[in-house]
Amino acid sequence: MESEISTKRFTDLRRELGYTQSEFAEILGIPSTTADIERGRTKLSGKVVAELLRQFKVNPLWLFGNSTQKHLEPSGVQVLPKVVTVDSAEQENIVLVNAKAAAGYPQNIQDTSWYRQLPAFDLPIPQFRNASYRGFQVEGDSMLPNLRPGDWVLGRAVEDWQHVSPNRIYVVILQDAVLVKKIEKLPGNGNFRLISLNESYAPYEVGESQLQELWEVSSKITFGVEATTESGLLRQLQASMEELKQKLGQA
Repeated sequence: MESEISTKRFTDLRRELGYTQSEFAEILGIPSTTADIERGRTKLSGKVVAELLRQFKVNPLWLFGNSTQKHLEPSGVQVLPKVVTVDSAEQENIVLVNAKAAAGYPQNIQDTSWYRQLPAFDLPIPQFRNASYRGFQVEGDSMLPNLRPGDWVLGRAVEDWQHVSPNRIYVVILQDAVLVKKIEKLPGNGNFRLISLNESYAPYEVGESQLQELWEVSSKITFGVEATTESGLLRQLQASMEELKQKLGQA
């Protein structure tokens, strides 16, 4: 009976994590596939159980039917702001973190005195009520064309990083960096991929344990907006059309 329970729970776990039998075997150090384990031909070894615990926090007692607690610790991490500041009317401020301050942000993330050195303001607009917001200055060109170097983004605090949207931009506070990126969750292993809009920058993978805070970008403040005349805009459109025609002719 114990063997049947462990076999079923092992199979259900693999499917829940989204791995094929071959992929799951490679992750757990099993030769070939997990097919023999899932068919009950091979018992779960201590090494496999240990890997399930180490990588996915799976409770061994649950695996063999002796506990209802599937995981020994939560799979997520706390990404809510570690410190918030308020004004004299007890309204929460929007703290501004420029590029220079961002270099020290991860190390001072829980230091209330450090936050007092940063400028802060209140934005009396309904969209900025009932949530925590923070402003961050964009550094570098990795998010072009949407965000330019020197732009500011206003981010709303995210409660649970597992609920991030692949169609949104986030300010990601890691243990050693403040980044503005898109986020793609990776199945099963608790990692995620950080993606730049500028295709010159390759995506890279980060573990959830490196996350400290997460802010969903809701709006931006940009400077140096160029005024384009109607005739100038028309010339740009004509040039773009000519370029497109040339590319089509070469295809």
